[in-house]
Amino acid sequence: MTDVAADRPRRHLGSERSPRVPYGLFVPAAIGTAFLVLPLVGLLIRTPWRQLPRLLGGPDVRTALRLSLETATAATVIAIVLGVPIAWVLARLTFRGRAMLRALITLPLVLPPVAGGIALLLAYGRRGVVGGWLLKVFGISLPFTTAAVVVAETFVAMPFLIVSVEGALRGVDIRYDHAAATLGASRWFTFRHVTLPMLAPGIAAGAVLCWARALGEFGATITFAGSYPGTTETMPVRVYLSLQDDPDAAIALSLVLLLVSVAILAGLRERWLRA
Repeated sequence: MTDVAADRPRRHLGSERSPRVPYGLFVPAAIGTAFLVLPLVGLLIRTPWRQLPRLLGGPDVRTALRLSLETATAATVIAIVLGVPIAWVLARLTFRGRAMLRALITLPLVLPPVAGGIALLLAYGRRGVVGGWLLKVFGISLPFTTAAVVVAETFVAMPFLIVSVEGALRGVDIRYDHAAATLGASRWFTFRHVTLPMLAPGIAAGAVLCWARALGEFGATITFAGSYPGTTETMPVRVYLSLQDDPDAAIALSLVLLLVSVAILAGLRERWLRA
């Protein structure tokens, strides 16, 4: 009996040790890490630090930065208004075709951005399925406008919010909704005062990811909205154009996007660690 009792602490300590990793995994792990990190290190090394104030203080850069912030924020607001209900339907309702609906909604996650821009043109262009009707009835033409930038960014970024919010909804105990219903609360009251407060962290995380994706969108934007300075030329588009005549400015803008991404990862770090 004494030996068994004495052996228990040793077993407990052994269970907390890290698993033994085969040495053969360290080499490809190191190569993969270097492959992902070296481009970022190269960006930091080649950044003209002394010229950053001049490069980032130019009028074209300030305009592109302002436009990117405004359109990414507008796209995120639209994504929240439209995406949260979609996530609720996918998480809480059971119906035939739900898997197909989820696949179609999350398709922009894997769809090539340029293909997404062409799809937007076919849908909302002057001769598109909806765009032709908008032009004919209301005289509204979306392509190559600031509104087109918001549409393109919402199209590619909203699935990030939907996936995040749907996952958060599945973690919320539905018995709270049932309890509110037994107390006489309406469905809308239950959603606003019971479900939504518990869902707020998931919505915030999804909104941050959505905003970051919208801020960095390039392919669908340049295809559907073009690259008109002050109207549709966002930061990623400006980076691409600057590579041709001012590589230092392109590096400086890329550094700004990198810092924004790092800040977002740092902000979401605690949530991911808890998950």
